[in-house]
Amino acid sequence: MAERRLENIAVVFAWLSALLVPALLAVVTGFLLLRGWPSLKVALWFGDTPPLAALLYGAPVFDGIWPACQGTLYLIALVALMAIPLGVASGIFLAEYASGRSKRLFSFCVELLAGIPSILMGLFGFALILFLRRTLAPEANTCLLLSAFCLMLLVLPYLISSTRLAIESLPDALRLTGASLGLSHWQVIRRILLAASAPGIFSGVILAIGRAAEDTAVILMTGVVANAGTPGSLSAKYEALPFHIYYLAAEYQSPAELAQAFASALVLLCLTGLLLLAARRLQARLEIK
Repeated sequence: MAERRLENIAVVFAWLSALLVPALLAVVTGFLLLRGWPSLKVALWFGDTPPLAALLYGAPVFDGIWPACQGTLYLIALVALMAIPLGVASGIFLAEYASGRSKRLFSFCVELLAGIPSILMGLFGFALILFLRRTLAPEANTCLLLSAFCLMLLVLPYLISSTRLAIESLPDALRLTGASLGLSHWQVIRRILLAASAPGIFSGVILAIGRAAEDTAVILMTGVVANAGTPGSLSAKYEALPFHIYYLAAEYQSPAELAQAFASALVLLCLTGLLLLAARRLQARLEIK
């Protein structure tokens, strides 16, 4: 009787825990809609600049979030270009090539990197610039490329772990089938294991995209500034939505600016949601195949 009661309590607790996540998401989204919806106008994106002039001719935007949206997308794209190949390759190495002491050491390094707070990663990037200034590159400065590099280090553990787990969870029959067909170890990995583990690898990609899009502490120390405009190069300063929201919330001068911060947060939530939804759709298609 007591065991039956404990089981019922556990089931109720599990349901409540499962319902808590969508409930919290609904509360946060509803709050942002309530506070930010009145500011969701064309002026939020482009300020006083004509939208077509900003979109087609690159006219500068000073009072809108369009440069911050561009900077966020550039940052995510750079992080993905740097982190995905390195993370997948490292996961393959851990799952298929590393063994014994080297595997334990490499796994420990990945876990240690995963536990580093984002503010420390930002401080590392800032210290790296100071080191370069005193040694190899006196003109070095914080920039878009530095932020992407530090964010790449921050999200790399997600990609490595998801790739490793996705490959290691595959049945040994796949490896034996490839070997029986005369394929080399690398051919088995490239033609069989990677294709079969692609949905699991994309789980790590989804986590990495979300982590890179919302982080503020790293970019705060490595190159983001207010009103920087669209970055002209990888070595330029830039704007980003997370910092724009932080800046407005901390320095707002009127209720209208605070409302703009809530609207910007809603835009960031939608942008991140769209990126994650696109990754999920691609993952679903890979699972079907």
